[in-house]
Amino acid sequence: MVFDSEKQSIASLGQVGDSSSGGINSVKEPLIKENHHSPEDYSVLAAIPPFLFPALGALLFGYEIGATSCAIISIKSPTLSGISWYTLSPVDVGIITSGSLYGALIGSIVAFSIADTIGRRKELILAAFLYVVGAIVTSLAPVFSVLIIGRLMYGVGIGLTMHAAPMYIAETSPSQIRGRMISLKEFSTVIGMVGGYGIGSLWVTVISGWRYMYATIIPVPVIMGIGMCWLPASPRWLLLRSLQGKGNVESLQQAAIRSLRRLRGSVVVDSAVEQVDEILAELSSVGEGKEATLGEIFQGKCLKALTIAGGLVLLQQITGQPSVLYYAPSILQTAGFSAATDATRISILLGLLKLVMTGVAVVVIDKLGRRPLLFGGVSGMVISLFLLGSYYIFYNTVPAVAVVALLLYVGCYQLSFGPIGWLMISEIFPLKLRGRGISIAVLVNFGTNALVTFAFSPLKELFGAGVLFFGFGVICVLSLFFIYFIVPETKGLTLEEIEAKCL
Repeated sequence: MVFDSEKQSIASLGQVGDSSSGGINSVKEPLIKENHHSPEDYSVLAAIPPFLFPALGALLFGYEIGATSCAIISIKSPTLSGISWYTLSPVDVGIITSGSLYGALIGSIVAFSIADTIGRRKELILAAFLYVVGAIVTSLAPVFSVLIIGRLMYGVGIGLTMHAAPMYIAETSPSQIRGRMISLKEFSTVIGMVGGYGIGSLWVTVISGWRYMYATIIPVPVIMGIGMCWLPASPRWLLLRSLQGKGNVESLQQAAIRSLRRLRGSVVVDSAVEQVDEILAELSSVGEGKEATLGEIFQGKCLKALTIAGGLVLLQQITGQPSVLYYAPSILQTAGFSAATDATRISILLGLLKLVMTGVAVVVIDKLGRRPLLFGGVSGMVISLFLLGSYYIFYNTVPAVAVVALLLYVGCYQLSFGPIGWLMISEIFPLKLRGRGISIAVLVNFGTNALVTFAFSPLKELFGAGVLFFGFGVICVLSLFFIYFIVPETKGLTLEEIEAKCL
């Protein structure tokens, strides 16, 4: 009997968009009302796996950052590298360090082409496979060129992960905890970073320790891949395929119902069909049934979404985040910390601070909203950057100024741009263009990161660190205007409501 009622409901769903059929669109009331929807029912235990396994991909990204900083020390050591090609030039070191970053750029370009075809789940499975292969090739590399190939493969996995993970989590999480779940993905990145520093510090004094640093993490992408094979496809992606006629409509809608029941748990067994009806109706009302063309990315709603998402991830990088962290060890050393031998421990300290502040953001983001955290965090970044600039120009005999500014900057960044940038890009794009839109945003993120990393040293030589930090502070001030006039508040809204009300 339950099956029959589902069949009847699904049959009516096929009439979405036909007002003469007496289907959903024949109802005169607006499909997306001005008042907020009632909270979505879900089981906490059922909501954990759809976050956990994609978040392992973010953890692997963070681990790579931490482990590579230690691996470089090991590879360059004549006594500890265990290789004959340890005499690396600065360019060689730069290629090793940025190899995964350029791989991530490639992954972002690949994601643009395949994301909406294979879906978020299969994209994450592919990312897990590339993580495994990249880590194995890197850890076993007999020569420099093979090491770079391994770094690039691992980086492609990063690009696919940072594209698909926030999208899968956003599309499968209940709206009332969506912000918390995606922010926990950033939390996972920071955990991975701290873990990379910690494990790297354990292996850095061992012969060929850099190989063990990369090999240690191999079981994690294996678990990630198995977990993603077990999880269902995103119900919203399945319904989009159904609306666009890409496959058997009834089978896709039945698969979406089964997926929703698994993702929400036993509490929605009876209401899953009704929820799928509502999602389909809302998607139809905002024009998701028509397949998107490439040109639509730069028109209308998607252009606005691209402006919001691209602006946020651009500001993530050009407000000084890579540069401030680059200076962190030297700043702390001037405050009395020991020299370069303790650089790894200093990095762990900063990583723990990032972890704590990201945890604070996770707790409050669905209560306070996105805009208040952005305003508060970026305002703190402005103060910290002006303090850092003042230290290098006026107060270089008072290292406490630099330490306070550094800690304030790291804490405020993790309350604002750190987690909220990735959260907003995952929820702001219309569904039919979400895959391509997020791939462009991720490409902007990694491309700007590469540019800032490359340009910082020559600019520092030309203008001095103090002037650069003042410049970053000015950019932060301008970003406050961007947040005020451009970035909408999406707290508590479903993804369909965000498209209808915010774009």
